[in-house]
Amino acid sequence: MKRDLMDILCCPMCKGDLKLTVVDEKEEEIITGSLKCEKCSEVYPIEDGIPNMLPPDLRE
Repeated sequence: MKRDLMDILCCPMCKGDLKLTVVDEKEEEIITGSLKCEKCSEVYPIEDGIPNMLPPDLRE
């Protein structure tokens, strides 16, 4: 995931702003980490450079 994506992402549940936490980053690509909604506190994982923005009940 590129950091520039943060400008357009919002929480799919409540449309709140997301806070990025980076665990692993290579060059300008975020490989692992999470996005946490500042409004409803839902957390969305970033795995293999892809943010999983599915609602919690639809994730595996």
